[in-house]
Amino acid sequence: MATGKEGRRQPRPTRLPDLQLRLRSELSRIDEQLRALMSSMDRLQGLLDAVVAISREVELPAVLHRIVTTAMDLVGARYGALGVLNESGERLEQFISAGLSERERAALAQTGLPRGLGVLGHLIRYPEPLRIDDIPAHPSSAGFPPGHPCLRTLLGVAISVRGEIYGDLYLSERLDGRPFDLHDENVVVALAGAAGIAIENVRLFERIRLGAEQFQRLLLPTLPDLRPFTAAAIYRPAAEPSQLGGDWYDAILLPDHVVAVVIGDVVGHDLRAAAAMAATRNMLRALVFDHSSPPGAVLTQLDRALEAITNNPVTTTALARIEPESGGWRLRWSSAGHVPPLLLTPDRRAAYLLAEPGLPLGVDYRQPRPDHSRLLPPDAIVVFFTDGLIEHPDHSIDESLNELAELAVTHAALPLSEFVQALADHHPSDGHDDMAILALRTPAA
Repeated sequence: MATGKEGRRQPRPTRLPDLQLRLRSELSRIDEQLRALMSSMDRLQGLLDAVVAISREVELPAVLHRIVTTAMDLVGARYGALGVLNESGERLEQFISAGLSERERAALAQTGLPRGLGVLGHLIRYPEPLRIDDIPAHPSSAGFPPGHPCLRTLLGVAISVRGEIYGDLYLSERLDGRPFDLHDENVVVALAGAAGIAIENVRLFERIRLGAEQFQRLLLPTLPDLRPFTAAAIYRPAAEPSQLGGDWYDAILLPDHVVAVVIGDVVGHDLRAAAAMAATRNMLRALVFDHSSPPGAVLTQLDRALEAITNNPVTTTALARIEPESGGWRLRWSSAGHVPPLLLTPDRRAAYLLAEPGLPLGVDYRQPRPDHSRLLPPDAIVVFFTDGLIEHPDHSIDESLNELAELAVTHAALPLSEFVQALADHHPSDGHDDMAILALRTPAA
């Protein structure tokens, strides 16, 4: 310590190396804090992305599998599983796993569903977050069945739906070989909370979709006995929740062995569209019964009536009459902006009945509606359908129509009920819209 003129001690100046050492230490501490902050932000963003991905699923099996795989990604786990409890909450009734190789799956195929014993049973009995660094050493461990991978670490978290335990999420073996830590636990607990909401949402969606589908089917007719023709129809709702649709079909046996066939699509996916569909179908049915006019004239009269007494949305429809003619059958039809019917001949060739489509109903009833005609051979199939069967954002309409024609040719030999089922099962659309199909076969020679 230096002494000044007046005898007071002067502070010794800090040496430069000490300052550099302290500065390096402080910078190192700040760097560690920044790294920790960035890691936390990355985990938070990963959690948010995982929640969004889970919420996009609309089918329960897909939701459950997505929960497992996103949890594995968040904590870097090699294996993951979700065990769904039965109604009593005492044992597992479903087990969704991920991370197993094909060889491991084959080895476990004979053991069946896990029974919820050992550490799995511990989490069922005590639904608190569970972290185990050495599974064989845990008091509840019951060993592994033959063929099961030898696991050492475990992170288990219960998933609750509406306050009740729905199941348990299990993760094992971090990819870096370390045991699961508190950060892993917190992330998976947060994910489990979001997973419970996603499961409840998709179950609610299933109930709404089932109700909407049942309501829609009540509005659609049961096809009558159309002999000497055979016919079959099918309706499929859209994949989106609570999507009431405006698609419909109808077939009416008229005097003199004449059959009238209708297919239609009201714009919209709500109660108004469903109500408009029912009103339009009923009015058209009455007009077909009361008139022997050509299809174009019937559609014109329907359009005038709708304009005068309703405020229905725009509707596309096609009306056809099939009449006997010189040993065969004559198809007469008119279209109100609808997709063309598909004709399958007895030699299994497909052709669309392309013609002037006319304007949809509700646009301008004063415009003429042209009629079209085609002679049908015996044992021919005419397929009427709505555009929900073919619309796909990634494909042109021509591509989808060609794909549908090939599909129809492939399954043309099936009974009509199985035929329309095959078209609905393997349709070229993306499923965003509801679809209706009606197929009619002319009698054999």
